[in-house]
Amino acid sequence: MMGNQKNNRDEQVTVTINDLIPDDHFLRRVEETIDFSFIEEKLKPYYCDNNGRPSIHPITLFKMMFIGYFYGVRSERQLEKEIQMNIAYRWFLGYSITDPVPDHSTISFNRRTRFLHTSVFEDIFDEIVRQAQHHNMVGGRILMTDSTHIKANANKNKFVRKIKVAKPKAKGYLDQLEKEVNEDRFIHGKKSKPRKDGDAKKKEPEMTRCSTTDPDSGFLMRDGKPRGFFYLDHRTVDAKFNIITDTYITPGNVSDSEPYLERLQVQTTKFDFNVEAAALDSGYFTGYICKKLREQKIFMVMGYRRFGSQKKVLPKRKFIYVPEKDVYVCPMGIMLRYSTTDRDGNRFYKSDPKECATCPHLNECTTSKNKQRVISNHIWEEHKEHARQNKRTPEGKTLYRMRGHTIERSFADAKELHAFRYARFRGKESVQEQAFMTATCQNIKKMALHLTRLVE
Repeated sequence: MMGNQKNNRDEQVTVTINDLIPDDHFLRRVEETIDFSFIEEKLKPYYCDNNGRPSIHPITLFKMMFIGYFYGVRSERQLEKEIQMNIAYRWFLGYSITDPVPDHSTISFNRRTRFLHTSVFEDIFDEIVRQAQHHNMVGGRILMTDSTHIKANANKNKFVRKIKVAKPKAKGYLDQLEKEVNEDRFIHGKKSKPRKDGDAKKKEPEMTRCSTTDPDSGFLMRDGKPRGFFYLDHRTVDAKFNIITDTYITPGNVSDSEPYLERLQVQTTKFDFNVEAAALDSGYFTGYICKKLREQKIFMVMGYRRFGSQKKVLPKRKFIYVPEKDVYVCPMGIMLRYSTTDRDGNRFYKSDPKECATCPHLNECTTSKNKQRVISNHIWEEHKEHARQNKRTPEGKTLYRMRGHTIERSFADAKELHAFRYARFRGKESVQEQAFMTATCQNIKKMALHLTRLVE
């Protein structure tokens, strides 16, 4: 028997909006587990106490933005419409069915004026991490770090070519490198080599592409990655519950290793972490990072690449290093003795051309015209070898496999569920705001789901 079609659209009923929201609704879980009262205290200095019209409450304002990031609503105009129609969104904001919804321009105006050039978004992100610490969801012992590319709001074909401005390396890194290079040269009986500013050998300046739409973005050119103007999100998660502890935006042409040590120090200072282990991919596998992590007694596990040589020469791994004599020995027993250490910290070991000239494997070993094999070895190579050995241990293998369901999962969720595949705004500062808000919502989501499961 076919039922009758109902049309009760104009029926008036007495019901509270609270009765219409299911007990297990996600936003109800967020409201029960997350304390948003700190937002009012953080934003109080940005509002006038005794002048002007009453504004939308800052907690309500940020809850509106949280809804957009929770459900991947990229447009603030669309967000206004969604809140207008969705009863659950109204309940989360404390509105009744008939209350007017704030205009979308309220959000954009506060972003572009009141909160511009402030640390509001970072402060809110940090406070959510501290709440996770309070609930014992952040251990601060094992950290996973990686970067992902975010498509800039810019056409890859609209650019101008400019001279690439070389970024000065960190003074601490250069001072330490110069010190250890000169110590190594002194041990080998060589004169000290003071650091030179600039590079006199460069004849033509390097050129780079600069977007005319978003000059802060960088042109990404990496194997296996799309080419165009991108930003990079350098993100760190805690291995305990995959809570994001740091997110840092750079242009797409910045290497992964460049901001790592500084951001690690920021986290340990800000959240009082006692880091015991770190899992990184091959982009962070540099001698300086390995050295610094080893000095801090952090168990480091890193991916590393083996770059194949185009020339058919005997690989370096076939040569045996004899530390007692500080020489390399080739498979035929010929010794490669120390020659010099350059300013970049590379030690060079060279064979005797007279001995190599009679070697039956000369053509397989080197293509040098003077019949000499040269092997280079950085002064911090031992720290990189220490990282390689860590990865071969059972603990290292387990730790590196954890990256798949921690940091990689965090990026996947951000892009698939929270619209983090593309930059919503233009300019590094605005994209950093998006990164903080996305990471904050991911942390809130994980905390709300976990804490309500404990109660159930």
